[in-house]
Amino acid sequence: MHDFSLRFTNLALGYEGLPAIQNITGTIQKGTLTAIIGPNGSGKSTLLKGIAGILAPLSGSCTIDPNARIAYLPQIAELDRTFPATVADLVSLGLWPERGLLRSHREEDRKRLNDALVSVGLAGFEKRPLSALSGGQLQRALFARVILQQADIILLDEPFNAIDASTINDLLTLIKAWHAAKRTVLAVMHDLSLVRNHFTQAIFVNGELIACGSTEQVLNHRALLLMQGMDTAGTLPVQHETVHQ
Repeated sequence: MHDFSLRFTNLALGYEGLPAIQNITGTIQKGTLTAIIGPNGSGKSTLLKGIAGILAPLSGSCTIDPNARIAYLPQIAELDRTFPATVADLVSLGLWPERGLLRSHREEDRKRLNDALVSVGLAGFEKRPLSALSGGQLQRALFARVILQQADIILLDEPFNAIDASTINDLLTLIKAWHAAKRTVLAVMHDLSLVRNHFTQAIFVNGELIACGSTEQVLNHRALLLMQGMDTAGTLPVQHETVHQ
């Protein structure tokens, strides 16, 4: 039985042999709620993709608790919303690890899908096409898919980007429920006020690991405070585009 969810050893990740993030060493303990922060281009999303297995390490390693199941929620911008699929089609993909893509859904599967849609405020949206959804509705559907996956480690890439305040509050409630259930949650975040108010741990990266630990410690780290371009709302600057030791 492992007491950690993730362990990094001199991990480097990138594209076409060029590192986007490197020198990552540390451990994510089970049941932690961690925000990953840093300016755009700092390697936050790359780190999540490495954990999810989408990117293979350039060097070093990422060790995952072999008993853990992982759910990965990508950025909304990475999804093709013109694909001819319904909300039910998208959400039911969360059952794929259990049922496979070609097996028909059982009655209990349909109940789980409906319950997940109710949990995210999308009851009755089963047949609605993805192209008809607002950004907030699409993000709710993606969270419903995560609910069906029943994962031990949940990776969220900018889950609150370009959605309304009501949806943010509802999704934060889900995230806190996962945390209360001792699941490990890592979320790439830009809004530091949300990080400060809702996340217990934080990781600050900028091409490499700069700081990690309690949210208060990381947000008061000298390197973060000195970083140029932070606005008065505490939002990390947008440019051109761990680990709790």
